[in-house]
Amino acid sequence: MITGVIMSATLNSVPGDKRIKAYVAAAFALALVALMAFDTKVISLTELESAVGFSPQQFAQETFPEIQAYVENNAVNASVLAPEVLQDAGAAGEKYGVAAGIGHIVPVSLSGVAVESRGGVYTLEVADVPSDIVIRVQTGPAINGTTLRDTTGNIQFGDFTNQIEYQDVGAALNDEMKRQVLADISGQELTGKTLEVVGSFTMINPKNWLITPVSIVTIE
Repeated sequence: MITGVIMSATLNSVPGDKRIKAYVAAAFALALVALMAFDTKVISLTELESAVGFSPQQFAQETFPEIQAYVENNAVNASVLAPEVLQDAGAAGEKYGVAAGIGHIVPVSLSGVAVESRGGVYTLEVADVPSDIVIRVQTGPAINGTTLRDTTGNIQFGDFTNQIEYQDVGAALNDEMKRQVLADISGQELTGKTLEVVGSFTMINPKNWLITPVSIVTIE
């Protein structure tokens, strides 16, 4: 109120033509602010993401914990799975896994000794699993395939704009798994160590399991 009186007194002391110009300028400024407020649009987070573009990395960060929980909750022990696979791979895949194009993707848990490494892929010797089944686990730096993307059966091509986004999500999930799961063992020599592994594999060849992990614990 006092400020208004002072401003009024100040303007009254200004010559008439200048006072008019001051009033006009103030009115123009108020009108401009009103127009800006009228033209302002509140954008939701979904609209903002749509404007910025789809982020495979953000999708992977949000989705990997759900995939990890699914695999851990549904993993069948390798000693149970192996004889059923040898007897009828299709039936075992149907029982424990999710159909994914060629074969099924099956979540599995095991404890085994790393006996050989090739390009970050370790061959494991697993007790109570027939020796004619080769079990390997990916530890990076390269993680191949889209096993993580496809293991739940809930991430579908139709959820994305195009094939590029769909493929990018598979790669981003592999990278997120490396960040959350493999960072602690990255660069370590694991040969001779016992690994407790939970992960999934695509059962194309029932005697050759290449596991993409969601959890690895090393035991000296």
